[in-house]
Amino acid sequence: GNIELTGFRNEVYTSEPANVEYILKTNFQNYSKGDYNYCLLKDLLGDGIFTVDGEKWRQQRKVSSYEFSARVLRDFSSVVFRKNVGKLANILSEATNANEIVDIQ
Repeated sequence: GNIELTGFRNEVYTSEPANVEYILKTNFQNYSKGDYNYCLLKDLLGDGIFTVDGEKWRQQRKVSSYEFSARVLRDFSSVVFRKNVGKLANILSEATNANEIVDIQ
């Protein structure tokens, strides 16, 4: 992960699974979005789960928890996967026929 120290705000970027769990689950209360990000996003997202902290966040999470259930996410991802698997197969097939390298990431 990376930590950026800029004047009056600190930002944490990480893709390490243990760090993500620590920040988003184990020690979530210590990693607020903060006023800076709220001010940037409030016109677009209002007081939604992606902009607020604390009690407002807990309320939004309760309201949206159904949409993030395993069944709902699985059903949605299945539809998205079926929609895009043909496109991916065509891209990979064309790259193979042209002997091109494909960066899957």
